[in-house]
Amino acid sequence: MAVSFDLFGTLVCVPSPSDPAAAVGDALDERGVPVPADWDDAYRERHVDAPPGAETPLPAHVAAALRSRGVYAPGAVVRRAVAAAFDPDVRTREGAAVALDAARTAGPVALCSNCSVPGLVSRALARAELDRDAFDAVVTSVGCGWRKPDERAFHAVAAELGVRADDLVHVGDDERTDGGVESVGGCYVDVSDAPLAELPQRLEATP
Repeated sequence: MAVSFDLFGTLVCVPSPSDPAAAVGDALDERGVPVPADWDDAYRERHVDAPPGAETPLPAHVAAALRSRGVYAPGAVVRRAVAAAFDPDVRTREGAAVALDAARTAGPVALCSNCSVPGLVSRALARAELDRDAFDAVVTSVGCGWRKPDERAFHAVAAELGVRADDLVHVGDDERTDGGVESVGGCYVDVSDAPLAELPQRLEATP
């Protein structure tokens, strides 16, 4: 058995900006990038062609949204603005450490997170009360290119752990995304149904 965990909403709580477009726009403005008058519309439009299930890095989307309004900004500036807009305030969920310890006794452990902001998962882990060494692999959608529930996201996790995808037990809080592990023959454990502290018993009951 190998266990993978979702991050946001499962192991940690990280409040998202109430208005992401405004947060990114403010961060761009602070870095001298002219923000289009209709930035709210530009931010919400699709600008990057990507196949179904693929992740589009948010800086690429933001840069393309700016270009669609005739604004050209250096890539490094856009990346810093996006990072600042989503700088995380992290709270570790109760029972997270217990759940990770239980997973370690069962086999290799991975983190599998949907996240379009490069570096956000690393920063959240650094600020969380979690042992980074508890993870044998950290797989993000922006890193592997695929978002859960796409099967390729779970295959990427399995490959990193050196196991078959149907050996995965994935722990998450959103059946629509995390539940996608079942499409590759794995098992989904929903933390909405039981506290993280009960994961040891849940793992013992998993075939």
